[in-house]
Amino acid sequence: MLGLDADRLRADLNRLLAFLFHQGILDEQYLQLQQLQDESSPNFVSEVVNIYFHESEKLLRNLRSLLMDREFSDYDKMGIHLNQFIGSSSSIGAKRVRNVCVAFRAASDQNNRAGCLRALELLEHEYCILKNKLHELFQ
Repeated sequence: MLGLDADRLRADLNRLLAFLFHQGILDEQYLQLQQLQDESSPNFVSEVVNIYFHESEKLLRNLRSLLMDREFSDYDKMGIHLNQFIGSSSSIGAKRVRNVCVAFRAASDQNNRAGCLRALELLEHEYCILKNKLHELFQ
């Protein structure tokens, strides 16, 4: 009986993971991250992803704070935060978040405040989707 439940759970997880890949939320880097998990570190992926979420929350706050400053002009500082976000998103396979960060970086490189504000809104949206789906996956 327990084996059937475990098989059903595994099948549900595989379906959810397939959905996340199909929707472009995750890419193959996530699978590489999973391959690093073993018996000695059974929670490796969830721990890495939780660190990512913690750091990403700080980056989002910093980006929002920079853009909300009416005197804002430090696009170089914004670029540094975005480069960090791009790197960490790439390392866990957060494909759509990474892609939005790249577009955000392009707007920042052009000193396009309106484009940056739109990109921040989209980034927060995609980040929320990623966070909710990965929490669902880890449950």
